[in-house]
Amino acid sequence: MKGTDSGETILSKRIAPPVPLGSYPPSDVRFLLKDLSNVSLELGTAEREKAIQSGVSYSEMLPVEYQPTEPYIALFQETLRHSAVKVAQAVAVVSELIVSRRGTDHTVLVSLARAGTPIGVLIKRYIAERYGVDLPHYSISIIRGKGMDENAILYMLQQHGADANLQFIDGWTGKGAITQVLIESCADFYKKYGIALNDDLAVLADPGSCSQTFGTREDYLIPSACLNSTVSGLISRTVLREDLIGPEEFHGAKFYREWLDSDLSNVFIEAITPHFASVTADAAAIAAGMLKAPPEITWQGMRDVQSIQETFGIDNINLVKPGVGETTRVLLRRVPWKILVDTMDNPNLRHILLLAEERGVPVEVYPGLTYSCCGIIQPLKGGESD
Repeated sequence: MKGTDSGETILSKRIAPPVPLGSYPPSDVRFLLKDLSNVSLELGTAEREKAIQSGVSYSEMLPVEYQPTEPYIALFQETLRHSAVKVAQAVAVVSELIVSRRGTDHTVLVSLARAGTPIGVLIKRYIAERYGVDLPHYSISIIRGKGMDENAILYMLQQHGADANLQFIDGWTGKGAITQVLIESCADFYKKYGIALNDDLAVLADPGSCSQTFGTREDYLIPSACLNSTVSGLISRTVLREDLIGPEEFHGAKFYREWLDSDLSNVFIEAITPHFASVTADAAAIAAGMLKAPPEITWQGMRDVQSIQETFGIDNINLVKPGVGETTRVLLRRVPWKILVDTMDNPNLRHILLLAEERGVPVEVYPGLTYSCCGIIQPLKGGESD
């Protein structure tokens, strides 16, 4: 096993196997997370926002999970029906790129909990159907300001060998913050253990233009972005606190078993997978074109966010959350100030407009917006944001 001159190797810490978590079949994904289901971690939205903007990491507490209204669930179901083929094609394109670049012999799928988890399940399913290979798939934690779960990486390498080819997966890109955390975490892991991890982040949608492995750069509604735990295996956001997580333990999360009756995680998967066969040919052609002429990484999304910052006089860039997925998160678990949209007629924004109406959040048209929409968090006096 490789290591640095300091003698650290991937065997320096023996990481205990994970406990079963989540509502997906174990054959779809294994969550490398410590079960914190019995710990009280939730704070109300206003209290949590105040803590975050005063400098407390968002990973030290959990939001109270949004319980969707009947109209909102109906909108999710309608969106899923209308976008299933489009999502299937994006999954297929990403999967074809992964197989072409990495092969299947030593590839391990590693989704970032929790938005990446359903996408990782779909990619695993597509590769199994198309290539007859059952790739291992894990879901791990990554946290802005704290990095990727090193123990989870060590566990996977201990299970699959130091030459395992880890493919990181997420749902979408916003301004590229998690992409940057991944790049930094992989660099830190190499310095510590002498093992180079490929920091490529595969996503379905890359409106931030910060990935080369994506299904589309259109900022459209991926239905799994509409919901929280009930479309992500009933897993909470991940938690990292010294009083809860030991030096050889995985980052933590809750498993909301009490919501099994309203869980839509597998409903989402089963709505997409039947369309794989019909999109394979087109997806393979698109992927071949991207391999021949690799798309440029421009970080255009970050430049747009900086322009919005300047326009609205926002000091902290972390208060600006671009893209359909990130705007949804702002409305579900933060204190929104306003929502910017490219046009009020964009069909991708129906759930955004419904949530904004429910919460009394103003929506403004912002001409020239690269993204479909952008959520701006309410700045609190004297506060920072994570």
